[in-house]
Formats: sequence, structure tokens, C-alpha cells
Amino acid sequence: MDTLELILKRLESDPRFMDSVTHWEKIPAQKGQYQPFPDDINPAIRNALRKKGITELYTHQAESYKAVMEGENIVVVTPTASGKSLCYNLPVIQQLIKKPASRALYLFPTKALSQDQQSELNSLVNEGELPLKVSTYDGDTPSSVRISARETGRIVISNPDMLHSGILPNHPKWIKFLGNLDFVVIDEIHTYTGIFGSHMTNLVRRLKRVSEFYGSSPQIICCSATIRNPKDLAERITESAVRLVDNNGAPSGSKNVILYNPPLVDAVQGIRRGVVLESKNVAVQFIKEKIKTIIFARSRVRAELIASYLRKALRNFFNEDNRTRVESYRGGYLPGERRGIERDLREGKIHGVVSTNALELGIDIGSLDAAVLAGIPSSISSVWQQVGRAGRRNTLSAAVIIASASPTDQYLVKNPDYFFSRSPESGLINPDNMYILMDHLKCAVFELPFAEGEEFGGPISDYMAILEEDGVVRYSGGKWFWADRSYPAEQISLRSSTPENIVIINTTAGRNEVIGEMDLPSAKELLFKNAVYIHRGEQFLSRELDLENKCCYVEASEFNYYTDSIVKTDIKLLQKDRQESRGGASILLGDVLVRSQVAKYKKLKFSTHENIGYGEIFLPEEEMHTRSAVILLKTGTPSGDAFQAVPEQLRERVLSKAGTLIKNAAPVFLLCSAHDIGIAERLKDLYEGYPALYLYDNAPGGTGLAEGFIHTADEIITAAFEMVKNCSCRRGCPSCIGAEDISGDENIKEEVIRFFTKWLGKDES
Repeated sequence: MDTLELILKRLESDPRFMDSVTHWEKIPAQKGQYQPFPDDINPAIRNALRKKGITELYTHQAESYKAVMEGENIVVVTPTASGKSLCYNLPVIQQLIKKPASRALYLFPTKALSQDQQSELNSLVNEGELPLKVSTYDGDTPSSVRISARETGRIVISNPDMLHSGILPNHPKWIKFLGNLDFVVIDEIHTYTGIFGSHMTNLVRRLKRVSEFYGSSPQIICCSATIRNPKDLAERITESAVRLVDNNGAPSGSKNVILYNPPLVDAVQGIRRGVVLESKNVAVQFIKEKIKTIIFARSRVRAELIASYLRKALRNFFNEDNRTRVESYRGGYLPGERRGIERDLREGKIHGVVSTNALELGIDIGSLDAAVLAGIPSSISSVWQQVGRAGRRNTLSAAVIIASASPTDQYLVKNPDYFFSRSPESGLINPDNMYILMDHLKCAVFELPFAEGEEFGGPISDYMAILEEDGVVRYSGGKWFWADRSYPAEQISLRSSTPENIVIINTTAGRNEVIGEMDLPSAKELLFKNAVYIHRGEQFLSRELDLENKCCYVEASEFNYYTDSIVKTDIKLLQKDRQESRGGASILLGDVLVRSQVAKYKKLKFSTHENIGYGEIFLPEEEMHTRSAVILLKTGTPSGDAFQAVPEQLRERVLSKAGTLIKNAAPVFLLCSAHDIGIAERLKDLYEGYPALYLYDNAPGGTGLAEGFIHTADEIITAAFEMVKNCSCRRGCPSCIGAEDISGDENIKEEVIRFFTKWLGKDES
């Protein structure tokens, strides 16, 4: 019996641990399904694979090879560590050897994945002495190497950001490559949802347009984690017909997946032990026995806190912490720091790593045996990606999914069927979002003039007229030409509403050292003046957030608390598009103006996480034009009549709590995080004068979530009701409507339950 098996037996016989387990799923090992190498595979490729121990193909790899060689675009959907990379490497390398002029472009969502894939490809090329040059082209590539990649690279590995700002705007330098481009590989396509996915469709439009100009029409190969609509998402992003390959033939080891709800520390108020401390307690049981463990945290702050607590728990001066090393890993670290951690993980020098979702994707970090999820990710597909990071070599593995106090986590941990039987969520994008489309039209006309009648996902003459009025394009001889001195791609970020980043500068003892970076919206919430910023276990105090010069000055500090900001929001309906009856309510879809301001911050004590004070934040207000689904509680509808039955003096509080529940339930059914959705309540909506709940996209122009809400309104509203009805607290807690409401004698939780019961026509018993 190996060490991990002994630990699992010990946990299973521990009543204190098992009292918090809501479900323990033992997934048996799966045998592989194989097919021999196709007869036409080049002998050099066959020999290279044999040297790497690959003597036959999984069934999905064989199916992918056949489809690609027959000229089809494909999307491969199989679990983590199922050999998806060979699904595209095999046919691409085969074709590139057969046709010496042929080229391939690989796109990965992160630079870390690009580096990982180059290492794998180089290994294959070197083993078989294949006549192929593999090059990485990203922001870290030196100038001299970039020239070589353009001229002689047969497979160029990059990311969407570099394609957007480096390759396409400079396409005349890439004539040889783009003119012979036969394959485009888009890996981890399930990550291209929301803003990123909407940008990605427009980026593919631009790539196809420039490739066609140079005489090529590349095949597209996509790979995805398991989501509900992989074929639809791939076809929306590529705007091409795509064949789905989802018959997984890879073997897998047995896996224990444990849903864990931390114990109650105050049954009356429904307060549970914090997810940060509980995940530390669970993870330390694996790490101290040298079980290689990854802990996923839901935020940068939590990743730093858990890593710090783990180091403290393992500390032993006399034996160098038993030679056990724990590191944190997240966005904002410098490239050298990230790659050093990845390398040390592969080499077994690190026994525990605490990461945000930055390590969720398929970066090679060696064999891991256990995963601890400190809070449940915003989508079930992300849960399985993170769970799949353990047990990558067909051995026994374990994953402990620890629920936070959030209503979403509480709903999921109490509904195990949702994890183990329901199809995952759908990926939603809105490529014709006017803000995003206009940005990419600027980039596209900069790259090549638009002819009158030419389309870019649809007719563009009206958009060109707007750009002409703005003075950035001119019309001449039946074509629109770029007429501005600016370089449009530099001003556009594919991953957020703003391309601007804040550089974090350590000024301790007169230093001037860059220690990290952060996107502007996050910086306003995490780097405001007097914020406590944590970087790899060290504390810094923000002395100044200089928005004009895009930098934040910090100094090393030692506090017994960290900080969390509070955002105030106002909303106004600008235009109604359509109105439907859904979920017992009248739901309106339209444009809204959202005004928000980071106004205050809380000081939260380390270890106990109790609130020990507030502070003021002085930052300018933000305005955003976006899309919203508006739930109108109209008299004569079940929702409206139910609301009218609420005592008048309690209506504002009940409406606010109901909105919070719906916002917390929505990410469970839409492929998004809680931060992608905003909620606002109005006792008297300005449009029709009824009470209303606004569920809006937290991105300029919207990304399709408001539209997605309309189609899933019944499920979301029912889930919101179940969150509050099934919570064990008496008057409200962080796991349902929020902390206990003590502003009056009335039990607001009971009023909210009565409201939803009447709205949904449930049995009041």
C-alpha cells in the first residue's frame, strides 16, 4: 500500500474529517483504447515516437489524424493528460515533412504553455532527427531570434496577444510564413469565452483575411477541455465547419474526488471555518508525507496567504523544514520567477505549490499526486481541469474540493450530482460586440485596406463610416484606408477592457525595483493607497497608486492584517432590445450605463480573517456601457405578485438579498466567474416603474452573459431559491443571503424564502 493510499485510508477513518465530507467519489481506473500507427506515417516520425515509448495511438489520436489528413477542421475534447497534443503534432509534422514549404502556427493562451509545447516538440524533433525548425515567438523572444522564426520557422508557437500586436500588423515581414500557412492550432479553446473569446473570433477573422491575401487557407485544429458546446464554440471562434473528436481512448488511474464542507463554528449564524485555513490543514497532511500537492486558490491574495500558512505549519528549524519546500504561483510574477517555479516542480524540488488558475492549463509541472481546491472554481470544466492536474501518470490520485462560505460553493458542495452527472457549462462569446468589433476593424484596415462590399463577420460599411467620421480611415477608389498615425493594436487588450497595466515598484530603503505587474481594474481594487500587497510571502504597503504614469510604489511592511476593497455601483437603463416571459417574470434585455467607484477598504486580520477596521479610498469613478438582463417584478406575474406580498418596509432588503442570490447562482450555469457578472436592484425601475433586478455583463459592450441568462433563467432562479432554503442558518449567513441581518426584529431570510416560494409556485410546507 503506497503512502497516498495510507493517507486516504486514515482520512476515511477519521470521524472529524468525514463529518465535513458531503460526497466521496471513487473513480475507477480506465483502460486505454488503442489503434496502430497509420500506414502512411513517415518512418522518422514513427521512430521518434518509439524512442519516447509511444508504440501505438489512442483512439482519439488516430481519429484526429485521419480527419486532419482528409482536410477537415477539428476540435478535440478529452480530459486532462489524455495526449491531446499528439492529436495535432502528428498530422502537422507529417504534412510539414511531406511538403517542405508548409508552415504551421500554434496558438496557446499563455506564454508558459507555449514554452512547454516547444520543449515537447523539440524533444520529438531531436529524437527523430526531423528536418523541422520549431520557434517560439512571444514577448520574451529576443529580436535576433524573431527574424529567424519569421524566415525559417516551420512551426511557430505563439499566443493570441502576439499574433494581434506583433505578427498581423507586421505581416509584410511574414510573407513567406503566411503564404505557406497550412495549419493553425488553437489549444485550450474553452478558455476563449467572454471578452477573450469575443476578441479571439475577430483575431481569427484578421488572420484568415491576411492569409487569404497571401494565397493560403489554413486548416484549423482546436483542443478543448470538456464543456457543453465545444463544437459550437469552436465554430463560432473559427467561423468554419468543425468536426468534433471526443471519443477518449486514454487510460487513467483511479482517482478519489472528495467534496468537503468546512465544519460550522457558529451553528446559529451559519458561519463555517474559513476555506483558507481549512485548505491549509488538509494540504499539510499530504505535503508533510512528501505527497506532491497542488493547492488552487481563488485569488492572488488567498494564494499568498495559504502558501505562507503552509510554510509556517511545516517549519522546523532543526531539520530544515524536513527539506519540504512550498511555493506560491500566480499572475503578476516576473517571467523568470514563474519559469523557475515550473522547472523546480518538474524536477521534484518543490513538494507543494499554491496557485491561482494560472497552473490550471496543461503546463508540464511533473507528476502530482494530490490536488486541494481552496474554494470551488467558477465553472465545472475548471473544477475538472484542476482535479486533473493530479494523477497525470495513471497512478492513484486524490482531489479534495473545499467549499468556501460563498452561496455558489455551498450550493455545489450540497449537490454532488451536479459535479458527477450534469454536462458542464457552455462557452459564451459575442464577437460582434460593437466595442470589440470596432477595435478589430481598426486593426484590420491598418493591416489591409477594406474594399467596398467586403465583410468582416458581416457588412461593415456603417462601421467604416463611423471610423471615417473619427478621421482614422479615408475612403478612396472604392476602398477604405488607414489614415491615422497611431498603431491601433497597441491600444487594444485582448483579455480585459483596457490594455493598460500597472507596474509594481519596490521602493524599500531607496530601491527602485520592479517586482510585478497588474491590470488596471484589479490594481484599483488591490493597490490603492494604504493597501497591503503580498508577493511570494512578503508584505508590502502601497504608498502611491500613480494612475497617470501606470505605476504603484510599495514598501516592505509587517502588518497583522491584509486589505479588501468595497465597490459602490449605480446603473441606468439606456435602451430596451426585447422582452420575454421567463422564470415567472418579465425579463428585459437591453443596454445599460454602469457607474462604479472603489470607495472603501476593509482591514482583515491574518489567521482569523476578522474585520478590524475600514479606510477610505479616493479614486475616480468609472463608467461602462454594457448589456443587462432586467428582471421586472411586474404586477400580474408570479414574481411581481410575490413581491407585493412582502411587507412594504422590508421590500428593499428582500430585493437586495434576492439579487445577491441570483448573482451567486448565475455563474453555476454560465461559463464565467462571479466577477464577470454584476447585480443591481431598483425598487422602482425607470423604464416601466416596477421593482427590478439588473444582471449585467461586467465588460464594456457585453460578452453574451446577459443573453445567456435569459435562456437559463428558470434554472438560475430555482438554484437561488435552493441556496437560501437549504442553508442551515436561522437568520442569514455568508453561505446564503449574507451575514445575519440585525437591523430589525424581522427574519429577512424567512421573508426571502417566502418571496421565492410564491414566485416559483413551490409548496410552502
